[in-house]
Amino acid sequence: MLQGGPQTLGFLMAASGVGAFAGAIYLISRKSIVGIGKWIAISPAIMGFGLIGFGLSRVLWLSLIMMLFVGFGFIIQFAGGNTFLQTIVEDDKRGRVMSIYTMAFFGVTPFGNLVAGGLANYIGAPNTVIIGGIICVLGSIVFTKQLPALKNFVRPLYQKMGLIPQ
Repeated sequence: MLQGGPQTLGFLMAASGVGAFAGAIYLISRKSIVGIGKWIAISPAIMGFGLIGFGLSRVLWLSLIMMLFVGFGFIIQFAGGNTFLQTIVEDDKRGRVMSIYTMAFFGVTPFGNLVAGGLANYIGAPNTVIIGGIICVLGSIVFTKQLPALKNFVRPLYQKMGLIPQ
């Protein structure tokens, strides 16, 4: 995509890491888990638009900026979702729920990589990255539409935990 070598890849990975670090700083600065659902819902779109921009970019500086968004969106979705689940799940079920969450997140990644690699072989890496970004944005839209139901589900849990008034 950028016709770079290992140094270019290192810069891109570092930019993603800086974005993820910024997202982690945001998450630890939050006072409460209340309201994290909207961030979990929009963060795949942030990552997706970053991927789309990265797939369209042919210059390093723009690609680095896009990777900041990719890293930020990824960590908000992953760590935010992880924190949310661990907060609302009962202690005796936490291990089982987290194992399913981890399997869903990381267990399917090799299959997605296989599909992306095969697709990149036919349509090129940039187009594959763009398609991945579009899928992230669409997933974000679908999840965002589910937020009212999620809020209704977690409200009693938040009240029981004393996170919001009854």
